Amino acid sequence: MGGVNRPRSRQSLIVSTEAATLRTLKALRAGELVGARELRLGPGLREVPREILGLSDSLELLDLTGAGLTALPDDLCSLRKLRVLFCSGNRFERLPPVLGACPSLSQIGFRGVGMREVPAEALPRSLRWLTLTDNLIDRLPPALGERPHLQKLMLAGNRLQALPEELAGAPNLELLRLAANQLEALPPWLADLPRLAWVSWSGNPCERSLEESAIPSVPWDQLACQERLGEGASGWVHRAIWSFPPAEPPRDVALKLFKGAMTSDGLPEREMAACLAAGDHPGLTGALGRLTGHPEGLQGLLMPLMPSGWRVLAGPPSLASCSRDEYDPGLRLTRESGLRIASGVASGAAHLHARGVLHGDLYAHNILWDGRTGACVLSDFGAASALPTGARGPGWQRIEVRAWGILLGELLARMPDGDDAPALRRIAQVCIDPDPRSRPLMSDVLAMLRLHRPD
Repeated sequence: MGGVNRPRSRQSLIVSTEAATLRTLKALRAGELVGARELRLGPGLREVPREILGLSDSLELLDLTGAGLTALPDDLCSLRKLRVLFCSGNRFERLPPVLGACPSLSQIGFRGVGMREVPAEALPRSLRWLTLTDNLIDRLPPALGERPHLQKLMLAGNRLQALPEELAGAPNLELLRLAANQLEALPPWLADLPRLAWVSWSGNPCERSLEESAIPSVPWDQLACQERLGEGASGWVHRAIWSFPPAEPPRDVALKLFKGAMTSDGLPEREMAACLAAGDHPGLTGALGRLTGHPEGLQGLLMPLMPSGWRVLAGPPSLASCSRDEYDPGLRLTRESGLRIASGVASGAAHLHARGVLHGDLYAHNILWDGRTGACVLSDFGAASALPTGARGPGWQRIEVRAWGILLGELLARMPDGDDAPALRRIAQVCIDPDPRSRPLMSDVLAMLRLHRPD
């Protein structure tokens, strides 16, 4: 059919990517990339070209994702300005020790490479962000806790049975992903880390079962799946029309189809369980039904379709911001809309905590809002975990209170000051207190906000 843009096959995409690698290699070897700050070489590469070392005075980011590598050159550390290295999708049984000698290296990504060992000498002193998701690692070196700049640690989908005690002294660790490992217990010191705000541990033996809310099963043949609205790490979201029995009219809904693969946050089935356990709340996306009978066996959830014009509050963290969302520089909030967002998210999180669920990813990029009045919902349960019960349970909730306190500070920075601005800043400050025991619970936060929220 003339004029129709058909999606290219996977094979054609691979060929295209390999062709791009060859073009870049040709330019590199011809000396055309002198002064380059970023370099991407992927499929088709079998070894790191020596010519890369000629970029030692400029190269800051090296992306080798999807190449056929099993080793890195021993003199890679001559790239003295290299800050970011991505090697996911290669085959490395061991984190290369040369990385520890790279003077500026702060972000490392080796996802899904079959890694079994992380030597202490492979960890650079300036390490800030380490991604080792979906590997075969069963232990980590104590030296990991001796990297003072460590801020983001992604370890989901490994074989860890414990964390090194030295991580208890990590002063700047803010985001930690531990889902789908073999942890029989959470280390008690984890909840005492001064800056930890986003954490997940779903799919470990230590996680208790979640009690799911009662929602209907929805057969695939009751749905008319329409255009794709978005795609995340765990699945695709489509617009769909849900045709009820004849007594009720069809309904527009959002349909999330889960990919079934490991994500940086954890397992899609645990995301589904958390979403079902969350129940109904106006501050959460919620679930209307569980999909059955998909022709390809995919799991799925039906969710309310957000009104046209709703959008995410911010973009996800960048390489530079690491654990902080990226807002539109022009975003300005009225006092009323900012407080409504803060209250709505706090109310949703308090509801989750009461139902024994930690969201784990309370961020502006997971908040959908109307762009005007501050009506909003907290979405994406990919990092959610079942909260431990007992005396230490509130300590784990206070991790998320810190995340909310960071969010409130970001909102206040985009709102005009009112008479209560100092009081609101004090609320944000107490929620991010380095001593977790000094932070309020989310239910206490709601009580504080009622004094300031205009109704």
